[in-house]
Amino acid sequence: MIAREAESWCLIGEPRFGGIQIVADHASNRVPEGIDLGIAPDLLNLHIAVDIGVDAVAQIMAQRPGIAAFCARVSRLVCDFNRDEGCHTIIPLISDGHEIPGNALQDEAEYEARYDRFFRPYHAALAQLLDDVPPALILSLHSFTPHLATSDEARPWHIGVLYNQDDRAARIAIPLLEAEGLIVGDQLPYSGKTLNATMDRHAEAEGRPHLGVEIRQDLISDPAGQAEWAERMARICNKVALALG
Repeated sequence: MIAREAESWCLIGEPRFGGIQIVADHASNRVPEGIDLGIAPDLLNLHIAVDIGVDAVAQIMAQRPGIAAFCARVSRLVCDFNRDEGCHTIIPLISDGHEIPGNALQDEAEYEARYDRFFRPYHAALAQLLDDVPPALILSLHSFTPHLATSDEARPWHIGVLYNQDDRAARIAIPLLEAEGLIVGDQLPYSGKTLNATMDRHAEAEGRPHLGVEIRQDLISDPAGQAEWAERMARICNKVALALG
């Protein structure tokens, strides 16, 4: 079994065979020692650096028996884990109109060093976890901002459900979420056909059932909202896992 934590990730709760395994690629805004992004510190509190509210929701859910959470421990501006290896946006130069000058690395060796320090250990540990303790359902947990600085697009959804080729869990979850009175985005505000790298690698490629969600961040930005959504997602994920059987 893998360790409880490393520099790029941590494991919360107790994984269980046939349980629910949360994966939160953007749960942290931490910038580790030796990394200088060259940005104002307050930007680390925005959606460009972290999926706001996700860490708290994951931690609350992982207090329940049968649910564990595998969470990133570095900001997506340091290393975006939800990308395919070799993609230039693993180390982003710009995010929602904000330049990240510290990510203008000098040569390929510097890129490889950051991949070796963060990206590859994260995915190696996640792969081992899923092999060691196969879950009934993987929950890919994200949040999205109601307002992008670089777009006037309206984003009225309470939650989006994303998927690529395998939509088994999504088709079960969408009506369950709608029954709660929620506005649900089917492949919104993003498409899982294009933004699904972690699930493509660790779930779709292995035939593992998975549910990808994006919760609107203002709904989980305070303790009350985090507790409400943790309860909701735990309940719905259990229903999805049972229905998948």
